[in-house]
Amino acid sequence: MTISTTTRANYFQLGAGAMEILLQQENYLREQFTVSETLSISLWELVKLRVSQINQCAFCIDMHSRDALAQGETTARLLGLNAWRDMPLYTETERAALDWAEHLSAALAVDDQRYRQLVEVLGEQALVDLNVAINAINSWNRIAKTFKPEVGSYKP
Repeated sequence: MTISTTTRANYFQLGAGAMEILLQQENYLREQFTVSETLSISLWELVKLRVSQINQCAFCIDMHSRDALAQGETTARLLGLNAWRDMPLYTETERAALDWAEHLSAALAVDDQRYRQLVEVLGEQALVDLNVAINAINSWNRIAKTFKPEVGSYKP
């Protein structure tokens, strides 16, 4: 991943150890979303994009839109993501994951009923991995919003 930071601290250089931990987490998530019977790389990109929309992270919106398209995601689903509840384009699993992503990103309480519903749809392992993924993109969004890498500078 190449990221240009021209006007603010080079966080990849100054926080190299921390960035390596976050990148290792991304590798773990890619593996989990690849082998999961419930989760998929496509779903992971939708979650990353939706959370980035919520957090208004321009760099991450650009990055994850491009990554999603490269993974074969459709333009219609990407354009509809901001209104996913009213769009017939998403599966039950995707809807559960997007709802969970919004819920956790808003730092809302998790009651037993919501937890049980998610476990029914996703299963416990997928719920753990989805939680980590949501935490990861929220973290990346906060880093990007602070250090402002140039939108469009991401090269996969």
